[in-house]
Amino acid sequence: MRYAHEVGKVRAAERALMARLPDGALMQRAAAGLASVCARLLPAVYGSRVVLLVGGGDNGGDALYAGARLARRGARVHAVQAGSKIHEGGLAALLAAGGRLPAGGAEAAIAGADLIIDGLTGIGGAGGLRDPHARYAELAGRSAALVVACDVPSGVDASTGRVEGAAVHADVTVTFGTHKPGLLIDPGASYCGVVELVDIGLGPDLPAPDVVAARPSDVRPPEPGPESDKYRRGVVGVLAGGDEFTGAAVLCTGGAVHGGAGMVRFASVAHPVELVRHRWPEAVTTVIEPGRQDAGVLDRIGRVQAWVVGPGLGTGDSGESLLEAVLATDLPVLVDADGLTVLSRRRDLLRRAAPTVLTPHAGELARLIAADRAEIEGARLDHVRRAAAELAATVLLKGSTTLVAEADRPVRVNPTGTPRLATAGTGDVLSGLVGALLAGGLPAIEAAAAGAYLHGLAARLAAAPTPGAESPISAYDVIKALPAAFRTLPQ
Repeated sequence: MRYAHEVGKVRAAERALMARLPDGALMQRAAAGLASVCARLLPAVYGSRVVLLVGGGDNGGDALYAGARLARRGARVHAVQAGSKIHEGGLAALLAAGGRLPAGGAEAAIAGADLIIDGLTGIGGAGGLRDPHARYAELAGRSAALVVACDVPSGVDASTGRVEGAAVHADVTVTFGTHKPGLLIDPGASYCGVVELVDIGLGPDLPAPDVVAARPSDVRPPEPGPESDKYRRGVVGVLAGGDEFTGAAVLCTGGAVHGGAGMVRFASVAHPVELVRHRWPEAVTTVIEPGRQDAGVLDRIGRVQAWVVGPGLGTGDSGESLLEAVLATDLPVLVDADGLTVLSRRRDLLRRAAPTVLTPHAGELARLIAADRAEIEGARLDHVRRAAAELAATVLLKGSTTLVAEADRPVRVNPTGTPRLATAGTGDVLSGLVGALLAGGLPAIEAAAAGAYLHGLAARLAAAPTPGAESPISAYDVIKALPAAFRTLPQ
């Protein structure tokens, strides 16, 4: 896992470590790591043109000391001072190593740079950048230079990923001690480029992480054993689709079929059942009559280990009665799409002891927790935590960065998403996939996080089966790529 900690916890760990180290030693560790990454990025350090964008805080000091190290290796280093303050020890070290303050103005220095180090604000910054910081960020963005952010791109909120106004767009972000949530969560993540973590010794002083992001070895879907059969592997029940939205039925069932379930039981009205039988003959289907359902409807469908309910189901009496019946069971349930719309007016149905996974996009979450969609998009971490606590459920918030939250647990950040998933039906595939993992016995947060990871990876593989060029994809393409996504996981 990649672990991320919010700023207050990082600051506390830094203070604890600095109390045991000689004065300035921690900054020197950070500067050494930053300089090492920058040296690797340059074709040659000697003769390269390096510009430091330097604010008045410790990140400015990190940049200055890193610049001094590069200057001692023959780089031509200029420091552009933003504001009235500058780290005096760092500036003295830079000047002693041959670095300079630009004589011809900041604009010319930035325009002529091979590499720019952003040390304007760091992890303590909040809100958008103001001049002159904003102007320097804009000039860096216009230049042809590689931009390396020191700890976090200036203008990105390190704890949340918020970006309010101007910010630095980095090609590489060198972060110290631990990841920060804003490096992993959009919109901030989109400003970071490649993130390099430098170990400065904070580990023993850091508490439990606030956010985690999976590596391939952390994704462990259920594996069949020698004694497995279709029932032991897990039976997932899918209640989806109707006469109006038949595609949701086919796609959700496909996600479950290719998600590792031992059996998929699908139930709906006659037409979507006919389509599912035709496309997925391995699914066991049940036709239910239109209209409100009685409490025995689930018995007629058959025994399952988990339910998926909602995609294309409709929000009238029939859909509501099916959702009510499923949530009255003691089985894990995933609710998506129309099911979430029903829950927004029937939150009482969430009073249950069994695991519940909700998979909203920002608009659906806005209805569930009576929030503004734009506010959710701007502060995804805050709102997914609020939703998990308020709804007593595992909440998978879909979007540019998919987040999975449970109360009192680190938030899971999915690292495999792609904008190619922004097409109709892909959410239905995800629902079926996560439902299969639930039926296979994974805990709710593990099933949701693993499903998001494999779903995003399948989309990437479908869009670019060979590296180098991407093409548009459909939701069905994601289903077809799921086996390949599973095969990428370590055995």
